[in-house]
Amino acid sequence: MSPRVRRFATTLGALVASGVLAMSAFAGGASADNTYNTTVPGSITSITLTKTSADMKRIAEYWSPARIKQAQDGTPATPEIKPSGGATTATPAPSGGTGTPATATATTAAASGESKTANATSYYSSSSSSSGSTAPVVRPTLPKKPSSATAKSPVTVGKVFFRLGDRDFWCSASSVASKSRSLVATAGHCAYDAKQGRHADYWIFIPGYDKGETPYGVYVGHSLNLHESFVGLGDYDYDYAFVNVHDGFIWKPGKSPNTYEMEPVGKLEDNVGGQGLVVKRGIGQAALAFGYPAAPQIDGSRPYDGQKLRWCSGRTTRRPAPTYLMELGIALKCGFTGGASGGPWLVDYNSATGLGYLNGVNSFAWDVDTDRKYDLISSPYFITSTYNVYRWADSQHAS
Repeated sequence: MSPRVRRFATTLGALVASGVLAMSAFAGGASADNTYNTTVPGSITSITLTKTSADMKRIAEYWSPARIKQAQDGTPATPEIKPSGGATTATPAPSGGTGTPATATATTAAASGESKTANATSYYSSSSSSSGSTAPVVRPTLPKKPSSATAKSPVTVGKVFFRLGDRDFWCSASSVASKSRSLVATAGHCAYDAKQGRHADYWIFIPGYDKGETPYGVYVGHSLNLHESFVGLGDYDYDYAFVNVHDGFIWKPGKSPNTYEMEPVGKLEDNVGGQGLVVKRGIGQAALAFGYPAAPQIDGSRPYDGQKLRWCSGRTTRRPAPTYLMELGIALKCGFTGGASGGPWLVDYNSATGLGYLNGVNSFAWDVDTDRKYDLISSPYFITSTYNVYRWADSQHAS
């Protein structure tokens, strides 16, 4: 029996973790105003979500306090993977089913000039770039404002909420250190549905999310930035996204009953800090994966509810997944279920500060021993092209 593999996305239903919400009567869709940037470097797809402050406010008002709390209750659902070139590929196994991995592979050019080949061993052998120089390192940053957190869990980690078409979704994500002090890292499928060829709208990030509370503010997405191989091919070696966000706000009670007003709180990184970033660290790294799992296991048991931040720890191993065109994938022993997608994998983690170095993101889960419980979680292996998408995203801040 082949291992079952399942993409970690659920519609707030799908794309990672909680259920479909009631349709809003809110007028106007962001889709008509969104722009695919055409002046970006090769192999990067950059999508502007907000052009004006009115766009930002419209998205903020959509995610009212009531809607965010309503998002706690939802039935997870999993999107299918993107068909490739008309070939038949297996879809993720439903609960109790058996998935048969397809054999499709892809050779794609990365933003740095790197390319995927059938022999991927060289990618894991050193922490140097393809030119032999030292791989870039982004160092983590502490928040400028004092934190009210009592626990040592990373307050950089939180939930993202967004829409795809007429449905609401959510995922996990983390603030990452950047010059703009406004950058979020998550999974590619938490920003773009490669099967439908549709990007997310109404995208927000809530760091330090806890049982529906927004202690560090709400941050509206300004630009989505992904590798074009995920957008065009659905290649999960590139299942990551970097999203530049507007300055945050919190909802304060308004002057009238049952009303709220937006109160500015400043930049994301000033409030929660930012995780560092490293690429090409090889396998066998001691790592911690964080996220908000919520969906049931394959056997129907529900060990998580998506309301508290959870973590797994272990050492990374190589784990290709042909069904997802993933040749360079890495994996970690972990029982996370849907809802954890996009959560960070951190290496060199300091529990005293809640900071480390981003070295992957939760992508999809495996049931390797076929006991109807997930036991592995996959991540794309971060390479130089990952850093290049990050660097471009950092430049796409709201004016």
